[in-house]
Amino acid sequence: MNRRIQFEGRPVWAEVSLSAITHNLRLIRRKIGAKRKILAVVKANAYGLGAVEVSKHLAHLGVQAFGVTCSAEGIELREAGIRQPILLLTGFWPGEEKRILQFNLTPTIARVDQVRALERAAAKSRARKSAKKFAFHLKIDSGMNRLGISPDEIGAFIREYAACAHLKLAGVFTHFASSDDFRTAQNEQQEKVFSEALAQLREGGISPSTIHMANSGAICARESTWSDMVRPGAVLYGYHQGFEPAEVAANVKKDMQLKPCLSFRARIISLREVAAGEPVGYSAKFVADRPSRIAVIAAGYADGIVRQRSNRGCVIVRGRLVPLVGTISMDLSMVDVTDVPGAAVGDVATIYGEDGKVAIHADQIARQIGTVTSDLLCALGRRVPRFYTR
Repeated sequence: MNRRIQFEGRPVWAEVSLSAITHNLRLIRRKIGAKRKILAVVKANAYGLGAVEVSKHLAHLGVQAFGVTCSAEGIELREAGIRQPILLLTGFWPGEEKRILQFNLTPTIARVDQVRALERAAAKSRARKSAKKFAFHLKIDSGMNRLGISPDEIGAFIREYAACAHLKLAGVFTHFASSDDFRTAQNEQQEKVFSEALAQLREGGISPSTIHMANSGAICARESTWSDMVRPGAVLYGYHQGFEPAEVAANVKKDMQLKPCLSFRARIISLREVAAGEPVGYSAKFVADRPSRIAVIAAGYADGIVRQRSNRGCVIVRGRLVPLVGTISMDLSMVDVTDVPGAAVGDVATIYGEDGKVAIHADQIARQIGTVTSDLLCALGRRVPRFYTR
């Protein structure tokens, strides 16, 4: 545990290990080979970890591109000094085009009708600036049925694009729905559909310079999807997907021994003795079955201890796992420290991370409560200060 961190205000904080991110990036590079590019997915504030700080670190390490959700996220990185290509993964909304061009962001075309809107904006921008064509990526819906043009729209896209004098198709990509599940053939079917879509584009005289498919799960276990560039998200931050079946998960973890980058901690701010039979917290969801010492820690669901953990799971106090008890409140949570000798106000409770020889990480909790790691990382509250360690 990093005990040198100093902060003001509520005693709750997150530590983000940049050295762990460096380690994970090296594992990815070793896995995919030096010739392939890496687009680091830093959307949603880098999964709650801090997009600006994380992106600066990754840029220093030579990551070639970044992926965000929207123009606001991309502009934040541009204003922080990030110069690499920034791809808007979920496309753009009418009216965003001017800002996208102004900040040299790379939009995704996810609907055929967006081509003409982007061409108009690029034509206006080009008249004032250089004659360089404006780059975009095309997303193909290969079977997730969420975003992207369908294969039967390829012809319509080719016709629209042929009329564009100011745009350049720089990349084509798709997104997998089940890259971590080896019990289904969905991933293979999506690969096939995507390959056929690329063939249609090439028959239409379109050969984009970059093809990308692989998300975190595919990077770890599906070499056929690596193509020209990969898009690591959770794996970059030290968390494997929930691979199925179990033997696949075991092999992946053995092959890529990631380091989780997040530690999330708060201090004990109150202790009280609770008699057997006494309730604790909202709606009396916990009733002590013995005389207990109940500690209150300065973090709740507004900070990132999700409410699904009410009466479920543990945190670490003085190197021991102690159970969360009662309903998680907005600002506070309770833990039972009856079995922790000497537990005192001011002690650190580790929600995610390590303390002594004991560790508990976000991916473990995600599996315990039936969600994904990214859900828990993104839950880290805005009011929780982030400290970056090397």
